[in-house]
Amino acid sequence: MIEHHVRAASRLIPGTAPQRLLAASNLVFTLGSGLYLTAGVLYFTEGVHLPASQVGLGLGIAGAIALAQGVLVGHLADRLGARGVYLVTLIVQTLATVTFVLVERFWPFVIAVSVATAAKTAGTAARSPLIRRFGGERPQEFRAYLRAVTNVGVSVGALFAGWAVQTDTQTAYRLMVAGMAIFTAGSALLIAFVPRVPPTHVAAGPRWEALRDRPYLLLTALDGVMAIQFKVLTVAIPLWIIEVTTAPRWTISVTMLVATILVVLFQVRASQGVDSPTAGGRAYRRAGVAFLISCSLVPFTAAMPGWAAAIVLVGAAVVHTAGELWHAAAGFEVSFALAPEHATGQYLGVFGLGAGLAETVGPGLLIGLCIGWGAPGWFTVGVMFALTGLAVPAAIRWAHRRHGVLVS
Repeated sequence: MIEHHVRAASRLIPGTAPQRLLAASNLVFTLGSGLYLTAGVLYFTEGVHLPASQVGLGLGIAGAIALAQGVLVGHLADRLGARGVYLVTLIVQTLATVTFVLVERFWPFVIAVSVATAAKTAGTAARSPLIRRFGGERPQEFRAYLRAVTNVGVSVGALFAGWAVQTDTQTAYRLMVAGMAIFTAGSALLIAFVPRVPPTHVAAGPRWEALRDRPYLLLTALDGVMAIQFKVLTVAIPLWIIEVTTAPRWTISVTMLVATILVVLFQVRASQGVDSPTAGGRAYRRAGVAFLISCSLVPFTAAMPGWAAAIVLVGAAVVHTAGELWHAAAGFEVSFALAPEHATGQYLGVFGLGAGLAETVGPGLLIGLCIGWGAPGWFTVGVMFALTGLAVPAAIRWAHRRHGVLVS
C-alpha cells in the first residue's frame, strides 16, 4: 500500500531537473496570477475606484499593445535563447506590477497594466521553446501538466484574493499587489537555474514564416475568440455577482476555486485523448457547447435569492470548466503539432495573438454584453463560443491540405 502511494506521488513530480524547475517556477508565478485573476479587476474598481467601463477599456488597450509582443519576443527566443529572453519578461512584469500601487487615474492605470500584460504575453511565447526542449516526447502533455500546476497556484492565490475582496480595504488590496510582484520575482529566480537552450539557426527563407501560414493564422483567430472564455470567470462573473445578484461576495472565490481544482484534477487526463490536430478540432467543438450551456445558466441568477444564486453560479462554473479543459487541451495540441521545431517560439508567439485578442476585446466585450445588456448578452456570448467551436475542424482540414501532412 505504501509503495503504491509512493509510485502515485512520484507520477506527480516531473522526471527531469529542467522540468521540475519549470514546474516550480510556474507554480510560484501562478500564486501571483491567482491573486490577479480572482481580484485584479476588483482591485482597480473597488480599491482604486475606477469605473468598470474605464477598467474594461484600459484592459482592452493593454491587450492591443501586447498583441505584437508575443510574435517578436517568440522570434527573439528562437534566435537569442529562450531562457534569457523569458527571464527578462518576468523581471519587467515584476516591476510593472509594483507600479499598480501608484495608480490613481485612468492613464497611469493604462500604462501600468499595458506593460504588465505585454510582458506576460511575451513571456508565454518565450517559454515555449523551453517547453519543447525539455518537455519530453510530447511537449503538449507536459504543457497540460504545467496547466494543472498553474491551477494549484491559482487556487491558493484565489484564497488570499478572497480575503482581500471580503476585507475590502486599501491595505488588503495593496498587500495583494505586493504578493503578485513577489511571486513573479520568485518565478524569475527559479528560471535562472534552467539550462540554457541554444539559439536556432535555419536556412535562408521567409523570416516571419508563421505570419505567412494562413491556416495557422485562422486557427489563431478562432482560438482568440474562444479564449475570451477565460475572462468569463475572472471578469464577467465577479462583476455580475457584485452588481446584479444578491449572492455573497465569497461566491467569487468559490467559483474560481472550483474551476481551478477541476483543472488540477482533470487537465492532464483531458489532454491525453487529444493527440492529433483532428482530435483537437473535436475538443474545440465540445468546448463551445459547454460554454453555451454555462453562459445560459448565469442570467437566471439575477432574480434568485442569494443562496440559490450562489449554487447556480458554482454549477455554471463547473460546466464552464469542462469546456475550458477541452479548449486548453485542443489549443496545446494544435499550436505545437502544426508548428515547426525550428520556429517554435515564433509560431507559439503567433498563436498567442489569440490570447492577446482575448485580452484586448474580452473584458470590454463581456462587460458591455453581460453586465450592460444583461441576459441577452450572456446568451449572445454563449452562441459566439458555440459557433467558434464548430468552425475549428474546417480550419484544421485546411491546414491539412496546405501542409500536405496527416493531421488525424
